[in-house]
Amino acid sequence: MTTPTVKIVVSRNLGPEVMPLLDRPDFEVISCPSQTEACSRKWLSENVVGAVGLIVVLTDKVDAELIETAGPSLRVVSTMSVGYEHIDVQQLSQRGIKLGYTPDILTEAVADLSIMLALMAGRNARQTATIWPQYAWSPFLFCGPQLSANWVYPTRTAGFLGFGRIAQATLARLIPFGFTHCLYSGNPTSPPDPARDATVAAKYGLQSVRRVAGLDELARESDVVFVLAPGDPSLYHVVDEAFLKQMKRTAVLVNTSRGTLVDSDALAKALREGWIWGAGIDVVEGEPNVTADHPLVKEPRCAIVPHIGSATTETRLGMATMAVNNLIAGLLGGEMPAQVKM
Repeated sequence: MTTPTVKIVVSRNLGPEVMPLLDRPDFEVISCPSQTEACSRKWLSENVVGAVGLIVVLTDKVDAELIETAGPSLRVVSTMSVGYEHIDVQQLSQRGIKLGYTPDILTEAVADLSIMLALMAGRNARQTATIWPQYAWSPFLFCGPQLSANWVYPTRTAGFLGFGRIAQATLARLIPFGFTHCLYSGNPTSPPDPARDATVAAKYGLQSVRRVAGLDELARESDVVFVLAPGDPSLYHVVDEAFLKQMKRTAVLVNTSRGTLVDSDALAKALREGWIWGAGIDVVEGEPNVTADHPLVKEPRCAIVPHIGSATTETRLGMATMAVNNLIAGLLGGEMPAQVKM
């Protein structure tokens, strides 16, 4: 007797360690053969017809058109990403389609990259790489502000736009650099929690951890501002000209969350005119359509990398595995490891 199968579409080949998880007699798996090249919209539209499950990545747009093309059979969408702005959640909710995502796994990797970008921006890594070795040495050539506490700046303050898991993992990494204070913004719908702040301060030996009432103070007082908030529409361009003009001239801005949170034109202007020292950017509004003439790509004081926050072998393997496990659990009626509540 032949086992009846259901159609599963995977928009990327997830590699030899993960794809075998889908080798089941009840699954007919159709996957884009390439691990590195994006599957086309045409390929996805043609193959999603009649699918029961769909695994995508953050560059695949799952909109009303694609969901309609899939048809009434579609029961689970699983994205190999933490963010799901590329997915029409309302359409899925209306049709009773489950949505899985991959939080938590990338916390440590993104925190590592956040520190790397803070160091690169402060120490002019990109700008100096274009000059060396064609230079004449001088006492203050290539100098930038030191991230760690020092005799000039014995206290250091970290500012966080958003204070979730990744922000707190980043804060933990700043402790050996001698940071003494932490300021952060919070969700306006949730009340301040001084007891939690005191617990965090005691855990890391900080002089203070405090939620700010407004972003002006965070901009003014922070030596490094880490943008680690969700990509909510209410936070669109939360880092704008007004915010950047209030930052210290020696301060660094790091964005490893969502490109839409930072006004790229305003940041380029801030770097060009010296409002702040430098920026470390992993995410850019409009990516992946970021060309060589983008204002931040052209700015030498901007250390910019192509959205590699989760790009460690261990993290991507974990994300791919969770994406598959979310799909399987969603289809078989089990509890998904990470399901978006709609």
